[in-house]
Amino acid sequence: MKKITTLLVTVTLAFCVHAQDPNFSQFFASPLTLNPALTGKFDGDFRVAGNYRNQWPAFNNAYTTSTLSLDFGILKNSIPETDQFGVGIMAFTDKSGNQGALQNNYAAVSIAYHKGLDENGYHQLGVGFQGVYSSKRLDVLKLTFEDQLTPFGFTGSTGETFSGNQVNVAYFDMNAGIFYNGTTDGYNNIYLGASMYHINKPKESFQGKDYFLGSRVTFQGGGRIPVGVNNSIHFAANHSMQQKATNTMIGGAYALNLNGDEDNPTHVYLGSWFRLGDAIIPYVGLEFNSLRIGATYDVNISDLRPGSQSRGGTEISIIYVKKAGDPNRKIMYCPKF
Repeated sequence: MKKITTLLVTVTLAFCVHAQDPNFSQFFASPLTLNPALTGKFDGDFRVAGNYRNQWPAFNNAYTTSTLSLDFGILKNSIPETDQFGVGIMAFTDKSGNQGALQNNYAAVSIAYHKGLDENGYHQLGVGFQGVYSSKRLDVLKLTFEDQLTPFGFTGSTGETFSGNQVNVAYFDMNAGIFYNGTTDGYNNIYLGASMYHINKPKESFQGKDYFLGSRVTFQGGGRIPVGVNNSIHFAANHSMQQKATNTMIGGAYALNLNGDEDNPTHVYLGSWFRLGDAIIPYVGLEFNSLRIGATYDVNISDLRPGSQSRGGTEISIIYVKKAGDPNRKIMYCPKF
């Protein structure tokens, strides 16, 4: 029984780590989970972003994650026109295990200040902070144990005991980041960023035992290179480290302008990302009228391939940026993911 309890704790902790740190293939389309310093980092009045991911569906939908965020600029008349002060809110939910036995819900508030480094605003350096309230619930009734296995399947009763049908954990978390972007002519762009999550190493308790989330550090980089008439190549990379685990993604996409309009383009994106040692991730996107929709599908190439049937996960992203209402405003030069 002790071995079974230890196994359950280990599996639960593995779920917690992935749930707290969602691993989006379209990391570039989830700004407030990528780096708190990206809060308010866009050219417009406000931005709404949503993401949905179903990871490893062959394992009975092992992880499903959804996020929704809103961010906008404030105090625009009180700060230099090359600066931006951003505020954002974000919510995401993650279900792990069979029938969503472990459910994680998070609510976050973030702020960031982006300082213009030259009179044209071609270069900016931003710093951001994010506070997160985390609530986790383990539904004991959806769990199965080794001692329940019979010749007819998992139909027996378990000897494991719990104080109730649910185990609940709640805590406050803190994240921070720094971000630089620059352009030489307003069309090309390059950016670099770094962020740290779980700075305060929050405590999680399970069955009377305390566990502490290890801090996660991430680095991002990428850019945009104009090609031909209003077309462009986009490239991006993201590397994260948490305790002994690492995750590296790199790739890019070609943006084809279908209507030839520079101010209100209709773009089709075709490309691919690679999660080193794990998956090949084809990407397709469509952008029109301030709305951008992206879709990816992870093709698993790791040692898990026989069990996953090469099905790593499906992911959908949506970003809407409301164009600035003031036609005389100074353009905010931002990364174009």
